[in-house]
Amino acid sequence: MANLVSLERVSLVFGTSHVLDEVSVGVLTGDRIGVVGVNGGGKSTLLRVIAGLQEPDSGRITKQGGDDGIRIGMLSQDDSLDPAATIRETVLGDRPEHVWAGDPRIRDVLTGLLGGIGAEAVGGLDSLVGPKSGGERRRLALARLLVDDPELLLLDEPTNHLDVEGVAWLAEHLATKRPRPGNATVAITHDRWFLDAYATLTWEVESGHVTSFEGGYAAYVLAKAERDRLAGLQAERRANLMRKELAWLRRGPPARTSKPKFRIDAANALIADEPAPRDSVELATFATRRLGKDVLDLEDATVTVGDPPDERVLLDRVTWRLAPGERVGIVGVNGAGKSTLLRALTGDVPLAGGRRRVGKTVAVAYLTQEVRELERFESWRVIEAIEDVKQWTTLGGKEISAGQLATRLGFPGGRQQSRVGDLSGGERRRLQLTRLLLTEPNVLILDEPTNDLDIETLTSLEDVLDGWAGTLIVVSHDRYLLERVCDHQLALLGDGRLRDLPGGVEEYLRLRHAAPARGGSSSSARPAAASAGASGDTETTPAANPAQVREARKVMARVEKQLARLGEREQRLHGDMAENATDPGRLRELGTALQEVVDEREGLELEWLEAAEVVG
Repeated sequence: MANLVSLERVSLVFGTSHVLDEVSVGVLTGDRIGVVGVNGGGKSTLLRVIAGLQEPDSGRITKQGGDDGIRIGMLSQDDSLDPAATIRETVLGDRPEHVWAGDPRIRDVLTGLLGGIGAEAVGGLDSLVGPKSGGERRRLALARLLVDDPELLLLDEPTNHLDVEGVAWLAEHLATKRPRPGNATVAITHDRWFLDAYATLTWEVESGHVTSFEGGYAAYVLAKAERDRLAGLQAERRANLMRKELAWLRRGPPARTSKPKFRIDAANALIADEPAPRDSVELATFATRRLGKDVLDLEDATVTVGDPPDERVLLDRVTWRLAPGERVGIVGVNGAGKSTLLRALTGDVPLAGGRRRVGKTVAVAYLTQEVRELERFESWRVIEAIEDVKQWTTLGGKEISAGQLATRLGFPGGRQQSRVGDLSGGERRRLQLTRLLLTEPNVLILDEPTNDLDIETLTSLEDVLDGWAGTLIVVSHDRYLLERVCDHQLALLGDGRLRDLPGGVEEYLRLRHAAPARGGSSSSARPAAASAGASGDTETTPAANPAQVREARKVMARVEKQLARLGEREQRLHGDMAENATDPGRLRELGTALQEVVDEREGLELEWLEAAEVVG
């Protein structure tokens, strides 16, 4: 493997901050590198240095064949598309139609990102770039880069504005369609599923340094855990040394002048070399108001947008009843109405038909995709924006001030005095979440909560949601988050209906793959009950008579009870395996029992799906 680009002892200082501190890394042909790290840690700067768009203060950058040796393409977070150009000119350039239409790789890009040869999803190849939304322009910029196919591809948050299906397509394209001798890809991403599916190496940018790990996110987490374990042992040894040296130094002032100077210097070196604690983000759970048996219900609800004759039905007679403590993730094609569904739940969007019911004790907190609710705090300090909700709260059984809470949430000392308008996107998102949690809701609705959050903050957020005592609804393209914090998923496929997904995101992707065109509805995606607690007020398939539907619903109810019991049994088996980790014989017995549970569950899920097809 040849070295496409190498950085040797590269340093870059912004103000008093060492963004890159004597970094030495290299990109080899065939590499697929994922770049992770906290927001503001220098990831985008590293990519700009590799691309030659940012000159370092010191160090050397070497490119294969010199400056003109390899083609480097970079997707930045800034929009640089010509608004007066057409999509054809932007993405395909001056390539003749017979050239790009006959190239399977280019057709795959057009289908995966723009909806097909005619780019139906973005209004046609001859439509102008100017009127497109930010998300559409982002996809156009990514499509242009993938069509150009440079030797070194640098991507800064390529999964932004992509839905679950788009993220899956991009990971497959970069991992299977793009690799060839002489190519490499480096991508900054906070999407952990994408990182696992795409990356062969992971770079962590932290405190001006870049550490390389083999593999994607899972391998990176395992390697970090082992590194932290070893660091813990080293820290323990170090602490013992420090205690001994400090105790020796403090044994009586009269004797101090007779102490060997090298011992004093050694102790001072130990103290001076003690690393500062890492500025970690600690989100906290807060008490939730008690929920009654009624939460939020949509009954035969219809929502439309636009006026006749351009009126479009986003939700068509949807019945959905949320249960106390239910944790549901929602996926769907862009424009299918995911955010509209959330706003219909909260009452922010009027229903064209049907009704909405709210439990008496319900207190809703709604995190939108925008941070517009922070606009009125632009000139406020962070601590003031937090105290605007509460000045004191209870955490871990103790009453703490807003300032103490802000410190634990990643706004230490001087950062609490920063203006809200000066915060980064990730910090604003964190502040928004903090304010929401302080209201102590019992229904939490999150619309794309992972936007602008780094992996460390995402992990902390998931820790909060793991212990969330109320009802949780999450719309997200981050399938790692959905599968981690939600018990089941629902899909909006663009046909105005909600479909339950017993098979999770994988089932959604199979349905979309079976659809006749990306962005359109699938003939196989017949509507099903939105959840186990749904009333079943949805249309049935013509082939099923009322008696068959009733019988199928009984089967579904029976299977759901059996699946619940199997889940409890599986949980007990996992606990037994943890307790018997040192007994190989017992572990084999438990493993056999666990496999039987898995096999039985798969059979029940298939039975449920067959009954669901009858219900419609």
